[in-house]
Amino acid sequence: MGNILAVYIHAANIHDTKGGCYVFAKAKKNYPSIKAVCADEGYRGTFKRLTEAVFGVRVDISKQIKPKFEVLPKRWRVERTFSWLNHSRRLSKDYEVKTASEKNMLMISHLHTLLKRL
Repeated sequence: MGNILAVYIHAANIHDTKGGCYVFAKAKKNYPSIKAVCADEGYRGTFKRLTEAVFGVRVDISKQIKPKFEVLPKRWRVERTFSWLNHSRRLSKDYEVKTASEKNMLMISHLHTLLKRL
């Protein structure tokens, strides 16, 4: 369904693969039954090694996107979730000064999307 399990807002000088490790650590703490993770090719290095070594969880790396349209299994859920979040004006730019307020706005935006589905 594209529900958000964990959020970690980090500074711009932290690479997303390292930030992804923090997000997964939070998600694994809240949902210990997670058995596998899907990620794109940008996460095939540090994120994959750390996640598999520390947590013993399988990381499935989706293939590179080709120039023609092709539905990639499970990856579209992540892309769709980001698309829904981009509809929120406060998340379209970096308006927030503190990471806590950015996280709260992201959760409010996602809650709004979930409530619209009811």
